[in-house]
Amino acid sequence: MIAALRKELLLQWRTRAQAVAVFVFGATALLLFSFAIGPNAAALREYAAGFLWLALLLSSTLTLSESFHAEMENSALEGLLLLPASPRALYYGKAVANAIQLIVLGIALVPVMIVLYDAGTMRLPTLLLIIILGGAGLSAPGTLYAAMTSQIRAKQMLLPLLLFPLIVPVLLAAVKATSLAILGDPMEQGRAWLLLLLAFDGIYWSLCGLLFEKVVEE
Repeated sequence: MIAALRKELLLQWRTRAQAVAVFVFGATALLLFSFAIGPNAAALREYAAGFLWLALLLSSTLTLSESFHAEMENSALEGLLLLPASPRALYYGKAVANAIQLIVLGIALVPVMIVLYDAGTMRLPTLLLIIILGGAGLSAPGTLYAAMTSQIRAKQMLLPLLLFPLIVPVLLAAVKATSLAILGDPMEQGRAWLLLLLAFDGIYWSLCGLLFEKVVEE
């Protein structure tokens, strides 16, 4: 798994121009969402959390859809599966690398959100934890579905159709927890949403790892 993770991080570093393009896409999405609200400072701040995660979700489809692109060239995936290692090691290495990329993207989009939506907060450690859990929740099923659609020509269209319904619970919990971190949490409800995020992460990372071998065999 460590070898697979090292390979994925090296590939991401070599294609870092693509990561910059994905960040620009996410920042542009945040800008366009702010236009939909208008010059209403209270409304912008209220909906900042939802727009942040929506921008991250849309940006994630661009990165996840290309996560198996290198393996599809010259039948490299078949070569990896012939190695004396469990296919789950390949999955977890790739899923962790995707999660790191999504977490970095989410952190990079936070300053854009603060500037556009006046959504500053002093609870930055809590916000960082939410982004880590949310990014992990997007990465686990996203990596599995990216493997399922990697050999399909319309993978960039099919991946969101399969992924979005599955990650609705993670998205709702992340948006609610982020909103409480920005707007305040007098009733201390944020911990419950964080636990819900953690529970879904545990389910997705366990189940998707078990299903990955079946996916790549077919």
